[in-house]
Amino acid sequence: MSTVEDIEQAIDRLTAVEREVLESRLLARRFGLDFLSPDERAELLASLEEAERDIDEGRSYTANALRQAVRSWTGG
Repeated sequence: MSTVEDIEQAIDRLTAVEREVLESRLLARRFGLDFLSPDERAELLASLEEAERDIDEGRSYTANALRQAVRSWTGG
């Protein structure tokens, strides 16, 4: 059996909470989030939660408004 298959079988034995923790860690590694400071990570999570609330409440933004927001966030 290959290492990947062993890992997949181990993942199948995890609880839902454990799988969620693993997924978060893998995504953080994949997208470089593990290099963020605790403050940066908290700020990012807060902004993502705000965006999720906006979506849930039916608020949307034009592409132009999003471009302007990104520019303001990145100092561009």
